[in-house]
Amino acid sequence: MLEQKNENLHELADGQNPESNTPNSAHIAEREKALDSITASNAEEGEDNDVHEKNDITILDYEKLDMDQLTTELQKLTQSYKVTNIKDLVEDIKKEFYRQYHDLLEEKKEAFLEEDPDAQASDFDFTLPIKATFDAFYNDFKAKKNAYYKDLQNNLTANLNKRLQIIDRIKDLVDVSENKSDALKLLSDLREEWKNAGAIPKDKYNHVWNNYHFHIERFYDQLHLDRESRDLDFKYNLDQKQKIITRAEELLHEDDVIKAFRELQTLHRIWREEIGPVDREIREEIWEKFSDLTKQLHDKRELLFENLREGEKENLGLKVQVISQIDLLSRQEITSHSQWQKEIKKVEDLRNHFFSIGKVPQENNEEVWSLFKLATRNFNANKNKFYKDLKKVQQKNYNDKLALIEKALKYKDSEDYDKVTPIMKQIQEDWKKIGHVPRKYSDQLWKDFKDACNFYFDRLHTVRNNENQEGNENYNKKKEFLEELKSFTLVGEHKTDLEAIKEKINTWKSLGNVPHNKRFIEGKFNKILDVLFDKLSLSKREAEAMKFSNKLDDLLESNDKRRLQQEAIFIQRKIEEIASGILQLENNLAYVSNATKDNPLVKEVNKNIEKYRDELKIWQDKLQQIKNLDA
Repeated sequence: MLEQKNENLHELADGQNPESNTPNSAHIAEREKALDSITASNAEEGEDNDVHEKNDITILDYEKLDMDQLTTELQKLTQSYKVTNIKDLVEDIKKEFYRQYHDLLEEKKEAFLEEDPDAQASDFDFTLPIKATFDAFYNDFKAKKNAYYKDLQNNLTANLNKRLQIIDRIKDLVDVSENKSDALKLLSDLREEWKNAGAIPKDKYNHVWNNYHFHIERFYDQLHLDRESRDLDFKYNLDQKQKIITRAEELLHEDDVIKAFRELQTLHRIWREEIGPVDREIREEIWEKFSDLTKQLHDKRELLFENLREGEKENLGLKVQVISQIDLLSRQEITSHSQWQKEIKKVEDLRNHFFSIGKVPQENNEEVWSLFKLATRNFNANKNKFYKDLKKVQQKNYNDKLALIEKALKYKDSEDYDKVTPIMKQIQEDWKKIGHVPRKYSDQLWKDFKDACNFYFDRLHTVRNNENQEGNENYNKKKEFLEELKSFTLVGEHKTDLEAIKEKINTWKSLGNVPHNKRFIEGKFNKILDVLFDKLSLSKREAEAMKFSNKLDDLLESNDKRRLQQEAIFIQRKIEEIASGILQLENNLAYVSNATKDNPLVKEVNKNIEKYRDELKIWQDKLQQIKNLDA
C-alpha cells in the first residue's frame, strides 16, 4: 500500500516546481513555460564543452562565399568541431553551395543550347570538379553524424536505465537504512552518481527529473533523520542556490545577451542536477526568485531577437528593391551588344549588392530567393535570346566572309590585273559592309582574307612599279619625238605625205605607253596630227577616220576598256542626235509652202540636211571601227 501511495505521489510531482511537493500554481506554470527553451537544451551530454566550442566557431556569411570557399569552410568545420555544434552550419553551407551550383548549371545549359540550337537538353553534360570534393566532405560529415546519433541513442537509453535504477535505490533508501548517518551518506553517493549519469532522451527528461527530486524530498521529509545533519545540508544547498541567484542577477547586466543566456542554461542544469533541496519553508520563495530572474533574462533575449528581426525586415525591404531593379532591367528593349554589356554589368552589381545585404526573416527567405532567381532568370532569358538571334546574324556574316575569302583566293594568283583589280577592290568593300562574326572565328578569318588580298596587291604593286619605270622611259622618248616633229614638213605630194604621217604614227605607237599622270603628251601628239591632216588634201571623212583610228589605237594600248566603252556610247548618242536632226529638218520641209528647189529657205534646209548626213557618215564610220575591234 505504501509503495502504491508513493507511486501516486510520484505522478502528482511530474511537472511541478522543483522546490515544491504541491502542484504548480498558474503563475508558476507560466514561468515554467518560459523555461522550456532552457530545459530542452539541457538534455545533451557535454553541454558546457559544446557551448564553449560553439563560441569558438566563426560563423561566416555563406551567401558571400563562392563554391571553392564554401568547400574549404565545410572541410574546416567537419574536421575541427563536433557534429552537434556544426550540423546547422553545415546544412546552411550545403544549401548555399547547391544554390550556386544549380545556378551555374542553368547558365552552362543555356550556353550549351545557345551554342548549338539543334542540341537537346538531354545531350547536355557538365562536370564541376569542386562538387565532387564538396560531396565527399559532406558525405563524411553525414557518416559521422549518423554514427554519433546512433551512439547517442544507445548512451541515452543506457543513461535512462541508470537513472531509473538510482531513483529506485533512493525510493528504497528509507526502508533499508536503519542508521541515519549511513542513509545520508548513501544519499550523497547516489546524488553523485546521478550527477555523473549522463544525458537521457529529451521526452523522458522532465518526468525522470521530477521523480528524482520527488524522492529526494521524500527522503528528507519522511525519514526521521538527524535534524542537525539535515539542516546543515539544507543550509549548504541554500547557499549554493543563492550563489546561482547572485550570478543570474549579474547576467542581467551582461552586454552579450546570447552568452548570458547560455550561461543561464548551465546555472539551471546545476540547480536541477547538482544541488539538493532546501528547507520546505523557503523552497517556493527561492525558486520564485530564480524563476523571475530567468524570465527577465528571457525577456531581454526576446527583445534582442526582436531587434534582430527588425533588422531582418529592413534587409527584406532592401532585397525587394534590388529584385525590383533587376526586374525593370529585364523588361527593357535592348538592341545592341554594347548596351547589353552595360546592363549586364548593372545586374552583376545588383547581384553582388543583394548578397551583401544581411539575412531576412526566415518566413520570407524562400520567397525572396525565388523572386530574385525569377528576376535574374528573366533578364538572362532576354539576354540569351538577343545573343541567340545575334549568333544567327553572325553565322550568316561568317558564311558571307568565307565566300569572300574563297573569291579572293580564286583571283589572288591572276595576272589579268586590269580585269581582276576592280574585282579585288570590290571584295574589300564588301568585306567592310559585313558585320561581326563569332569571336572564335574572327582572327582566323581576318588573317586568311588579309593574306589573300595582300598576296594579290603586293604582286600588282610590283608590276605597276615596273610599268611606271618603263612608262617614264617611254615618256622621255615621246617627248624627244615631239621635238623632232616640230621640224617635220610635208613635201606637197598627197600619197607621199600620207605615208609619212602614217609612219610617224607607227613610230609614236612603238614608243609604248606612258604613266597615267603623263598621258597629256598624247594630246600634244594628236594636235600635231590635226595640223598635218588639215594640210593634206583629204576629205573630212577620211581625215576623221584616220584621227579616230589613231585614238582607238591609243585606247587599246592603254587597256582602258572603260574609256573605250564610254567612247562607243558617246558615238551612238551622236548618231542618234544627228539622225533626229535630219528627220526634224525633213519634217520642216513638209510644212513649207511653195517648196521648190529655187526657194531660198528650201535651199538652206537641204544644205543643212546634207551637212548633217556627212557628219552622220563620219560618226557611223567611227562606230564601225569600234565594232570591228570585237569582230
